[in-house]
Order: sequence, then structure tokens, then C-alpha cells
Amino acid sequence: MRMSRRGFIGTTAALGGLAGASAAQPRCPTAADTFGLLRQGRRIPVILDTDIGGDIDDTWALCMLLRCPELDVRLVVSDAGNATYRARILAKLLEVYERTDIPVGVGIPPGDERGNQSDWIEGYEAIHASPDPVTLICIGAVPNIAAALARDPSLVNNARFVGMHGSVRRGYGDGSAPAPEANVVNGPAELRAVFAAPWDCTVTPLDTCDRVRLLGEKYQAVRGCEEPGPRALMENYRLWKPGWIQGGPPVETASTTLFDTVAVYLAFTEDLLVMEDLALRVTDDGYTVVDETQKTVHCAMDWRDLGAFEDLLVERLTS
Repeated sequence: MRMSRRGFIGTTAALGGLAGASAAQPRCPTAADTFGLLRQGRRIPVILDTDIGGDIDDTWALCMLLRCPELDVRLVVSDAGNATYRARILAKLLEVYERTDIPVGVGIPPGDERGNQSDWIEGYEAIHASPDPVTLICIGAVPNIAAALARDPSLVNNARFVGMHGSVRRGYGDGSAPAPEANVVNGPAELRAVFAAPWDCTVTPLDTCDRVRLLGEKYQAVRGCEEPGPRALMENYRLWKPGWIQGGPPVETASTTLFDTVAVYLAFTEDLLVMEDLALRVTDDGYTVVDETQKTVHCAMDWRDLGAFEDLLVERLTS
């Protein structure tokens, strides 16, 4: 059974490299490479892989993404089961934001049996076609990415991975112990494959993203914005909350935790975060444990200025 992130709170393409890339230990792009594009006055190509339609933070993250001038969104893909439903939400939000130029991919369900929806992998040319490194922003479990890596490991030659995954020193809530995090629990084997691949991996675990929520004037600025995007976001929030969370602050006063927005931020900068390189082992029960025998993952472990991030989030959402 798939578990939602809120459930944990309550209970505790072929994707290919660039043609002609060197076969002898090609250098995989890093965060510095992609951030360097901005210094050249260019945008960072990104693909969003999301389980939108479950927890509402994916919807907030997509709305933020579509208002980030640093990022050039090439494709959005639904993942982690019920993919057609998720793709319909993506398509409708893209229409609201007048971004119907962005293709919508319907992802595979957990597992990798051949089915009617598998052709998105074979036709997934965004990384092939990009002259600049592509950043994969992954804000759900990663069956799509693991399947693509298995079919064509060379995708790492022109891509980096940015995700909302894990819990290293903090779980759900201030002072909490590390916890099994939903995006990990819903596909630990797939995340192990992603972390083990020879590309640059950056994540926001619960240590940082669990602290993001909008309150007071910041929240009211989004709630009261009359632009079509924020209005659609608030409509989705009002529809979603009664079925997912009993109690807590009412929709009129605050957001829920906006985990996934931090992954969007990490696609173009790390300035407001304290980053650490940690070797992470993914356990079958959804923990991400420091283990020096594993490959290093670039982890956002603390905030330099959480308030400034909240201000940026509000500015992007209401622009």
C-alpha cells in the first residue's frame, strides 16, 4: 500500500545522454555546472517528476516552478501510480498558467511491467535534445527515474537529480527523531538505484523541508491574490484538505507543510540553505541512514534564512 506523507505525520527515453558523449568515464554535470548557466544569462532546463494529486505540496511546488524565471520547464511527468489522474491535474494547471507548450508525460506505475503507458520512456527525448545539463526535480517516489536508468544508464551524462527525499537527523516535527519518509517508503529499491547512479544527487530531507509552511501575512498574500494561478492553487487546497487532514489550522489561516517547494528552489540555488555531503543508505523500511560505504548525496540539512525562503516563495507564487 502506498503511504502518504501526511499518513506518516499522523502515525509517528529512453532517457539518454547527449550524442557523442565520451564513453570513457564521462563527467556528469554538477550543481555548479547548472547554476553556472544563470551566470551566463541562460535558464536551467528542468523536468518535473511528481506524484501530484496526493499531498497538496506538489501542487504548491508546481505553481512555484511555473513562476521561476531561472528554470526552463521542458516536461512534467506524473509518477507513482494513478498516473492518468495525476497527469490530468498537471495538464489543467498548465492550462491555468497558460503553459500548454509544456508536454505532460504519463508515468508508469510502481514496478516495470510493460503496459499501455510505457511509451513515455521510449519517447522521452528532453535530455537527448538539450545542449545544457537537465535537472530532474523529483518530488515523489521515483519508479519513472529508476526504470529509465535501467534502460539507459547514460542519461546521467547530461542530467542531475534533485529530490525531496529522506530524513537524516530530524523527522516530522520539531525535536523529532529521524523517520521513514513517504517518498522513500513508497519506493526504497528505486531510490537506492537513483542514489547509486554516477550522477550528482541533491536532496532536501525532512531536516529542512518539514519546516516550510506559510502563516499570517505571508499566507494571506497568496490566499488573497486574484491572479488565476494562486486562485487555482487555493481552490485545490480547499478541495484537498478535508479528505486528508482532520484538525490543524483551517484553510483560511495557514498552509500545510510545503515540503516539495524546497526541491524546486534547489534546482537553481542553494544560497539560503546549509548543505552537507552525506553518504546515505536507503533501508527497506524507508529510512535514509548515514553509512560511509555508500555514495555521497548533497543534502540540505539546515536553513541559513528560512524567512527569506518564505518571502521568495510568496513572491513567486503571486507574481
